[in-house]
Amino acid sequence: MSFAVTEDIASELLEVESEIALNATLARASRRLGFDHYALSLDSRSGKTQSPGVLLHDYPDEWAKVYVAFDLAGQDPVRRACDKSFTGFEWGLIDRLIPMTRGDRQMLAVGEECGIGDGYTVPRHLPGEARGTCSFVVRSKECLPKPRLYDAEIVGALALTSAWRLSGAMREASNAVLSDRQRECLLWAARGKTAVESAIILGISAETVVQHLKVARERYDVHCRQSLILCALYDGLIGFDDIFRWRGRA
Repeated sequence: MSFAVTEDIASELLEVESEIALNATLARASRRLGFDHYALSLDSRSGKTQSPGVLLHDYPDEWAKVYVAFDLAGQDPVRRACDKSFTGFEWGLIDRLIPMTRGDRQMLAVGEECGIGDGYTVPRHLPGEARGTCSFVVRSKECLPKPRLYDAEIVGALALTSAWRLSGAMREASNAVLSDRQRECLLWAARGKTAVESAIILGISAETVVQHLKVARERYDVHCRQSLILCALYDGLIGFDDIFRWRGRA
């Protein structure tokens, strides 16, 4: 199979104008690449509001029903592995990305019984904008078409871009939810500093630090520092490098 096939699929993905068309294009694409099924999930976020997401797949009905009925999304090792990988990954290599529990392995085994074999997942995470995955899967007992994984990477990335466009979540960067001073207080809190320590560093009073963090929690509608830090990381107001590189230098 030539690269022309991937180019053809890419052209189709860039031209789709509806989720129905995207679904049909991905179903055809997965077969042309040597897979049996696909699944695309996109969770969009704009500021404090959660936008309607996109969920498309052609998984066997039995597995789809089990997945929804037991709310397995929150336990899915594939989703967790997406947070640890910059590029696509084979499901058989998930244990190189995250610790695999007995429950994780049992979940994959149940999927195998329902007709879901090995897979290849392309992750995308844009802080403050969207988080998505596009997976290509073979039937139980079948082998991944490894010569086509590079093509699956390209197709998955373009499919997520199209889904993001169709969801209406693409937007220009907006003003930060927090002020510069609130962000500074939050950053030092994320670095493990108390209000008194942050006050000394920033040259303000501890009471002012406490008030800035209080307002920040109110703007995010959360009630603890940990949740506030997670929201700011998700929105890109602070980054992991801001925290961990500083720890390395401290």
